[in-house]
Amino acid sequence: MSESSESPLVLVHRPPTLPYMDDHLSRNFRLLNAHASPDPLPVFLARHASSVTAFVNIGRLKIDAELLTHLPSLQLLVCTSVGTDHVDLAECKRRGIAVTNAGDAFSDDVADCAVGLLISVLRRIPAGDRYVRSGKWAKPGEFQLGIKVSGKRVGIIGLGSIGSRIAKRLEPFGCIISYNSRTQKQSIPYKYYSDVLSLAADNDVLVLCCSLTDQTRHVVNREVMESLGKEGVITN
Repeated sequence: MSESSESPLVLVHRPPTLPYMDDHLSRNFRLLNAHASPDPLPVFLARHASSVTAFVNIGRLKIDAELLTHLPSLQLLVCTSVGTDHVDLAECKRRGIAVTNAGDAFSDDVADCAVGLLISVLRRIPAGDRYVRSGKWAKPGEFQLGIKVSGKRVGIIGLGSIGSRIAKRLEPFGCIISYNSRTQKQSIPYKYYSDVLSLAADNDVLVLCCSLTDQTRHVVNREVMESLGKEGVITN
């Protein structure tokens, strides 16, 4: 088979414990598995990756200009995460590299997890589990009970795909939903706050659903925490 008729060479970088995409990709592409090499990544890429046209990044490997210099033929970067803050998007654009992310693929799962974390914290489920396992339940003394989720005022920072799903899941609990976002969403019935500080002051819970950017980094600072109060809960 001539080189021109060979299937594209795809670079895969992943933790050794996450092999779930290998079988699917290998059916249509030749794979170059960076995680299987003992060489440092720059050395491995310099030796083997000059003809790589696609890069599947399973995880949060930083993709910067220095790394991209080792991938001169790269046309496509596939990120399995939703966020792309670990990718130098400007450099990819300069090089003509298309970048994709997970989009809404994990939105339902993340929303489920966020609500689960909130219930777990308010009802003190992990603390109760430790209490039972320690055997203290059989001795004199009382376990401090948690508090109900129902009726809580929940402020969501970033009412996008995930944030809106969290709000939908909390509505049956009778939670009072409000939100902060870059712009007010006209079709949304929830109360809008133009700043996070005011949102925190009027809620019992803050749920962070915004993307990590230069503008949102440290969006929940000490002032916001003080505004939320000592009894407040933050779910990230």
